[in-house]
Amino acid sequence: MNAPARGFTLLELLVALAVFAIMAIAAYSGLRNVLFTRAAVEEQSRRLAAVQMAVYRLEQDVEQTLPRGIRDEYGDPQPALLGGALASDALTLTRAGWDNPLGQPRATLQRVAYRLREGRLWRLYWPVLDRGGLVEPRETLLLDRVRKFKVRFLDADDIWQNDWPPPAAGDETKRRDSAALPRAVEVNLTLEDWGEITRLFPLAG
Repeated sequence: MNAPARGFTLLELLVALAVFAIMAIAAYSGLRNVLFTRAAVEEQSRRLAAVQMAVYRLEQDVEQTLPRGIRDEYGDPQPALLGGALASDALTLTRAGWDNPLGQPRATLQRVAYRLREGRLWRLYWPVLDRGGLVEPRETLLLDRVRKFKVRFLDADDIWQNDWPPPAAGDETKRRDSAALPRAVEVNLTLEDWGEITRLFPLAG
């Protein structure tokens, strides 16, 4: 006589379901943490790349600065390098090395400015040096979440200046030679997430 087949009791099924539910919750929690960690790492990597690119562009522009002043849209002469708290833009300069792979009829020098606007750092450049009229600059967003963007300038006497060109001695309204360049430019970036970053860029010569 065959023995009757024995199945699972209701209690055993409930225990099995409870164990499975606990294991599923633990597995989901672990997977969620892994995904969150991965997303955070990727975001930090993107942020690091953006900061490095912004600093690299600053370095390239500053280190290729040339003593070539320009005339603005009103025909007024402007220094080769201009910046500081008194300037409309924190840093404006004329740089060499503007690539021209298409052989366009333009100079290889470029007028560049850095502007902080609503927590974003923008790089501006003009297609011509001496504008002689209203020429709109072209803008590129370099970095967001920027609280402060400040520059200082090391003059020939190894004295730090907050503005460039620095005022002539004894006359706050008169500027020194507009073609003169500092020995180095110190850039200070204060980011919302990473705090303060300071870099020192020497000028050629």
